[in-house]
Amino acid sequence: MTELEGRDFTALGALIKGNREGEPRSRIELPADWIVSRQLSLPSQARSNLRQVLGYEMDRLTPFNPDQIFYDFRLVGEGGKGDRLSLELVLCRREVVQPWLERMRAAGAPVDRLTWPGAWPSANLLPDALRPRRRGHLLGLNTFLSLLALVLITAVLITPIWQKTQLVAAQNKELGRLRGQAAEVNSLREAIESAHKGSIAVLERKSNQIAMIDLLRELTDRLPDGTWVENLEFQGTEVQIRGESTQSAALIGLLENAPDFSGVTFRSPVTQGRNDQGERFHIGFTVGKVAGGS
Repeated sequence: MTELEGRDFTALGALIKGNREGEPRSRIELPADWIVSRQLSLPSQARSNLRQVLGYEMDRLTPFNPDQIFYDFRLVGEGGKGDRLSLELVLCRREVVQPWLERMRAAGAPVDRLTWPGAWPSANLLPDALRPRRRGHLLGLNTFLSLLALVLITAVLITPIWQKTQLVAAQNKELGRLRGQAAEVNSLREAIESAHKGSIAVLERKSNQIAMIDLLRELTDRLPDGTWVENLEFQGTEVQIRGESTQSAALIGLLENAPDFSGVTFRSPVTQGRNDQGERFHIGFTVGKVAGGS
């Protein structure tokens, strides 16, 4: 007994029996975990051609196409609402059983019945088209034992290969997952670095700009008595001041002496003040970072 595809020999049994005419018959009993069973309900009109109806509806009733499986069914009851038929559908995957059918046929003992533990007496998953049509020759006990030994040896040899294949597949899957995580980490790192560079640029720009309090302090220290600033405009590094002074002519020289002021000039002609005690002025200049500023 064995399970196919490299499993331990615990479930598959090939029983060779002879009838009165000496015809060999082989039966394979599949492991229970290879069997899928479903309870179905079909219209009673399908009674006369249930196998054909199941074949047409197999891909809707199960995840498989009819050519991917072996299946059998039985009626377990009828009646109920709408006169429907209750069926038990049992199936197994064709691809794992087909190699064994071919081996048994090549050995001269074609299989004419596929069953499973707990199957009903007439159950047979093997379709009619694959059942042997002609009488074969009875296998001797020695031949059968030799065939069984060959099956056992083959499975023992295949098992390590199958296990290694499964291990490689699992490792490849894990490697793909880790690569995806690494790509996400790299994306996050690049985003963080970009944000950090942006923050540094903002801080550098801010540190290079003069603080308003420092500009006011510098103007207060530089402007002489008798000078009033009525309007001060400060945008970036450009400063413009308007006001009145009794010493308008001296303002240019006083402001030029400031180490962080440059391009000091009158932006408009000096005019007489409102009370004839001073002159109105409009001066503009460029300012750098005032010493002591932040």
